[in-house]
Amino acid sequence: MIRLAQKNDLNRILQITSLCAREMRSRNIFQWNEHYPNIESFREDINNDELYVFCVKNKVLGCISICTFMDEVYKQVSWKTIGNNSIYIHRLAVDPKFQKKGIGNKLMDFAEKKSKLAGIQSVRLDTFSQNKVNQKFYESRGYIKLDDVYFPMQSEHPFHCYELLF
Repeated sequence: MIRLAQKNDLNRILQITSLCAREMRSRNIFQWNEHYPNIESFREDINNDELYVFCVKNKVLGCISICTFMDEVYKQVSWKTIGNNSIYIHRLAVDPKFQKKGIGNKLMDFAEKKSKLAGIQSVRLDTFSQNKVNQKFYESRGYIKLDDVYFPMQSEHPFHCYELLF
């Protein structure tokens, strides 16, 4: 089941993202760290009704932020659409114990279907240039790779921006 996240989900969400960060580091992917993702980002997502969780028997196994706000860093990207009718995916995470079971796909299916039904033109996101698994995941879903952006608090390496058009 996918539902809106609540404040009492925060500890579990932070646990999941911490486990994901550790898993990525074990594969030499230094995408998430002590600066990101952080509790403030998730609190803001919850306050804006933009954070969703995937649950099985009331246990949160994954999360996704479906945001309407375009961060400043994305203004330099040559998006395929104008951008006043796009959503932004952030902080997709699945507990490593439950990865490779289709939960990430279900969360993305949910975000894309919700966006399409709302008349959104495109879904936009970024993924770490050193995370080849994520790049393959988004490309297999039809996302088009565009420009790179940088998040110096996370890495010296770029993040590739992707867009899916409806």
